Amino acid sequence: MKTEKLVYMANQIGTFFKHEKEDVAVREIAGHLKSFWEKRMLANIFAHLEQGGSGLNERVHKALSQLHHERN
Repeated sequence: MKTEKLVYMANQIGTFFKHEKEDVAVREIAGHLKSFWEKRMLANIFAHLEQGGSGLNERVHKALSQLHHERN
């Protein structure tokens, strides 16, 4: 799957949690990605994150950073 599509999908998840407090939203976004995204999708978005994460909204960026840190 193309990185642009993954960024779009991740940001859509972030939008779902936009009314939550930041710490709750970041935790829920990370939990959703961990539970529902394939390893291949996560590997691709983590590679994008390591290159700066262009296009990711702030909460999604934080959630992915947390999740990536947990996995390493």
